[in-house]
Amino acid sequence: MTQELVITIFQDALLTILSTALPILLVGLVIGLTISVLQATTQVNEQTLVIVAKIVATMLSLIFFGPYILTNVMELFGRIYGYALQVGG
Repeated sequence: MTQELVITIFQDALLTILSTALPILLVGLVIGLTISVLQATTQVNEQTLVIVAKIVATMLSLIFFGPYILTNVMELFGRIYGYALQVGG
């Protein structure tokens, strides 16, 4: 196993992790910022409002982005299997 192959595998895995997690994290960020701005303007400082909204938004985004995430992870495992065959063969 060469150093270039290890770097390629690590780079591939890292990019897949980022592209898989980013949509869900962005949804949580946008919802959190929106609720925080609304709370600041109305002076209603209820923490459960933010937590419940983020949980609901995260679950909905998991349902919406689920096929995309599953496809990305399956493609990553396929590429890792191909790398393993390169090393072993």
